[in-house]
Order: sequence, then C-alpha cells, then structure tokens
Amino acid sequence: MPIIKILPPDLRNKIAAGEVIERPASVVKELIENSIDAESTSIRIDILNGGKKLISVSDNGIGMDREDALLCFERHATSKLKSEKDLFNIKTMGFRGEALPSIASVSKVTLITGLKDAPGISISVHGGEIREIKDSPSAGTSMEIRDLFFNTPARRKFLKSTGTEVFHIIDTVTREALSHPETGFLLNCDNQEVMNLPAASCIRERILQLYGSEFLDGLVEATHSEDSSSASLRESWKESETTLSAFVSNTATFRNSRAHQFIFINKRPVKDTSISHAVYRAYEGILPHEKHPVFFLFLGIDPEKVDFNVHPAKREIRFADKESVYQLVLGNLREAIRKERDAYVKPFAESPETIQAPTSMYGITEAVVSASSDSIVSENLELAYKPLLPSLYLGDTFFAVSGKGGLTLIDHHAAHERILYERLLTGMASQSSRLLFPRQVRLSSREYKAILENTSILREFGIEADDFGHDTVLIRSLPEALNEADIRGILSDIASCIIKGIPPDKSLRESLAARIACHSSVRGSRVLNQEEIANLLEDLEQTRHPDQCPHGRPTRIFLSLDALKKMFRRK
Repeated sequence: MPIIKILPPDLRNKIAAGEVIERPASVVKELIENSIDAESTSIRIDILNGGKKLISVSDNGIGMDREDALLCFERHATSKLKSEKDLFNIKTMGFRGEALPSIASVSKVTLITGLKDAPGISISVHGGEIREIKDSPSAGTSMEIRDLFFNTPARRKFLKSTGTEVFHIIDTVTREALSHPETGFLLNCDNQEVMNLPAASCIRERILQLYGSEFLDGLVEATHSEDSSSASLRESWKESETTLSAFVSNTATFRNSRAHQFIFINKRPVKDTSISHAVYRAYEGILPHEKHPVFFLFLGIDPEKVDFNVHPAKREIRFADKESVYQLVLGNLREAIRKERDAYVKPFAESPETIQAPTSMYGITEAVVSASSDSIVSENLELAYKPLLPSLYLGDTFFAVSGKGGLTLIDHHAAHERILYERLLTGMASQSSRLLFPRQVRLSSREYKAILENTSILREFGIEADDFGHDTVLIRSLPEALNEADIRGILSDIASCIIKGIPPDKSLRESLAARIACHSSVRGSRVLNQEEIANLLEDLEQTRHPDQCPHGRPTRIFLSLDALKKMFRRK
C-alpha cells in the first residue's frame, strides 16, 4: 500500500500560505504591492488589533472586471506573466499569483473592485471557499481581510502582541512608501491616523515626510545616472541602465544600531549582505567602532540581470553580475562620503579670525593674539608661513586644537600610529639605513623561528634581520622612525601575530604594519610642542584614513560650534 499521498487543495493552500503569509504585515505588503501594480496613486490601509482582526487596503487603481476578480483567487492566476521568458524580465511587484489565494485560505476576505465607468463586483471568501458574489459599484479595489489565521489556530498563537504587529506593519508601509514616492499612503491603526504621506515629487521629499528636516540634513546624497530625479530613477531600469540614488549618513550622524538601513532594487525592498557590506566598506577609516550608518539605497538594474524568484516573500535576490553592482555602490558612496567629510573637516583646520586670551579674575583681558596670517610676516620670504592652530595639552595622549569650525580632540598616539602604518605600507624600506653597530635581539624559540621564516616581509618594512644562532637575530638596518623604538618588543609582537594567525579581513603585511606602528608611535609620557603638533596634523591629513588608527580607534573627535552650542543649550 503506497504511503505517499497527494494533499487535498485546502491543505496545500494553507502550506503555501505559511510560506508567503508570516504575519499581518505580510498581508499588508502583498496587498499594497497589488495596488501599486494596479497603477494606484493613493493607497489607504486600515488596521484593527494589529491586523489580527482587520486589514483593509483600498486604492484608486485600474481595478478588475468580473471575470478577473473571480480568477484572482485561483492559485497561480496572474496578469504579470505570459511565458517563461517573462519570469526573467520582471517589471512588476507581483508575478507568481500566490498572494491572494494564500491570504484567502487563512482568513475571511471581501474583495470589492471594478473598472472605471463599469459595474463593480463584491466577492466574499472564507477559508478559501467563495461564499457570496454580488454586484457592487466601485472604482479601484478594496480588500478586507478579517480574522487572519482563524482556521489555523496553531499559526495564530505564534502572532505577537498588538503593539509588535503594528510596529511591523508601520515598517512595511514605510518601506513601500520609500520605494514609491509618487504614491500617496494613509495608514490608520485602531481608528487613529498613524501615517499620512501625500504623493511626493522625489525620494528626498519622501524621506523628509517620514523623518523630518533634521534627519534629512544628516544625510549625504550620492547618485549614478544622468538625471537623479525620481522620474529618471523610476524608468531607467526599464531601459537597461544601472542607476543608483542613495542617501547615507554624513560623518557626524552614525547610530548605535542598524535601524534605518534600506535597500531597494527596481523599487522592491530587499535584503542583500553584499550591498550592505559595500556601504560599510565605503566608510572605511571613518566609521567608529560599534557604530552604524543610516542608508537608503535605490538601485535600478536591468530586470534581465537580476532574479527576484529566489525567496517565497521576494526579500532576497540574485544578481547576474554581483561584483559590478558591489563596485558601483562602493565607488559612488565612497566618493560622496569623502567629499562630505573633507568639507566638514576643513573649517576645523582653519585658524580662527581672532583668538582672545582668557581674561584675568578681575575681568581685564591680558592679551589679544591675532591668528590671521596677514598679521605676521615671515623673516624667511622663501618659506610660506603657515599659522599654528592654538592647542592645549589635556593629559596622557590627548590634546585639543581650536579651529574656525570648532574644537578638535586628538589622541596623538593613535594619530601617529595611523601615519606610521600607512608609511610602512607605502615603502618605508626606502628610508631605511644600516646601523653602525648591528643589534642583537634574543627571542623565545617559537618567536625566533617565526621571525626567520618571514625575514622577506620584514625587509619590506626596512627591517633587515639575519640569523645569529642560539635564538638570536641580528638587526642590521632599521627605518629612521624605528631607531628609538623597542626593537625587541616589536619583533616579539610580530612573531606573536604570525603564530596566532591574522584576521580574515587583513593581510599579513597589514597586520604586521599595525603592530609595528603601535610600538613605534609617540607615547603618552611625551608632550608635543606646537610645531610637532602642527606637523602631526599635517601628516595625519595626508593619510588615506586620518580619522582612525589601524586598530579602528578614533584619532580625533570633532566638536563643531553648533554641537557646543547645543551642549550649552544656546541652540
């Protein structure tokens, strides 16, 4: 007797519903996307009890005639696909014909729809069975979903609290509103208006509607297309052109969580780890440890070069050429972020017009010093005079520098680490000189072996080491920057790094350079003078990533005048 059986239609529908309909927010997403495909310009969503009692989505789209309305509840009935070729050239939000039959199989549905200037129809479906069909005048479409999972109590008990389900619905509507700024959205929860978004002219305006002007001011815009307008973004992917419109955190608005990170491909909200990685990499050397950027990425890609049919809820995608998309996002964001950072940092490196010394305890000013370069004449006319920014030693490795833009707090040890690290990677060997008296350095047996096996890498850093026998190496040459350094400590640290292994995101050369730079940089016991500070700042600014040391710690922190005013409640 066979043990394999064909499941009855109602059970098949409920299984399919489990793949597509995870929670009330999933229903909202599917119905909104149906409305968008129907060319709606205004969509209203009404929710009761977190969507568990009622989900109503109505639109002013083209609607359906009687025949289509009856067919739409049949599985795999769709107007979006006509042949297998269309499956790899998807230009609509929906295409499988699974959403409505899946929703109808686990709820009580009422559909009211009609074409303009034509009689409408009302259809009631309970648990996948049609209960009532009647005429009902309508323009557009209205879908009412009541008692979700009423016939699958095991699914219903896994739903969260009303507040949690409402949160997921708001998140869903937000994503759809961001990807379709030309469409108006109204969301009511338990008869209270939660979101009211009129149709917007562009993505920037939609972000402004959702988050406000202060949030928008903290974003940097990056585009990759001839015309960055909403209309261009909306149509360009239909013309086989890859486009990018992005709004990402500026260097002063990082967050403690990954909230407000959105990726849209051809106006569809998706999740993609490679694109997210490209965004984070664009902030390399700028993003502080355990901080996260806000980003809104809108990519337009030739539909034939992206596959949306790889996930039941269409949240994941597959690219025909993932690397080119990755490089497009990385290159354009990196350029925009660097330009914004340079513009932000520049005022901090400019001298204030006038620096007034502190007044005495009697209120009498002791001195006034002008920092304008025009007020000082260099005795050596061949050298351009560069005014020194006023600085203050704070203790340990920290000092503060005052500039036109505000206050810069600097960790001179971390700053010197960054400078030495990049010099080591870019050819410090050329600045190496032979020692008049070679140094003997005794190591442990393991360290000794590790160093001798990697003398070629050390030579790239300008360190020439020979075997002297008996766990001892002979150092014959060193870069000038390492002459005063603890060479035994450096060799021991290098050996330890080799023995333990390197992180997957770094090469051995980068890891060793970071260790050497840490040992060789200026320590907290030394106080730098004004000229040394000026040289340090100038050298730091010439590096590729001046805001972080090789280990990811900040080299400097900027406090703008606006930030200081807020701290003192003057703004």
